[in-house]
Amino acid sequence: MTLALLPPLLAGCVVARPVEGPVRLGQMAAVNGPRVRADRVIEDSRCPVGVQCVRAGRLIVRVTVFGGGWSRVMDLGLGTPVVVADGRLTLVAATRRPYRFTFDFQGGL
Repeated sequence: MTLALLPPLLAGCVVARPVEGPVRLGQMAAVNGPRVRADRVIEDSRCPVGVQCVRAGRLIVRVTVFGGGWSRVMDLGLGTPVVVADGRLTLVAATRRPYRFTFDFQGGL
């Protein structure tokens, strides 16, 4: 194989790095130790912006959490901490259209 063919072959091997800020569905977030991928929205019954609702509604997102050699699929509710490894993982913020998610991890992992 010639070196000229190497760059096009390697172009398909790019690995997405986790980001710290808000992430899209399918994007990996670095969260003070573990990595979290938002896989899909299970429920979003929150009030639309600018509308007064009697009930606040809720947001539940299915995520995959990756630690050093393990992974775990779980559902996170907005603002509700869940025990993961030696800490607590929380979905702390989410926007719509397009969905963007912010996670926080408090612990020692």
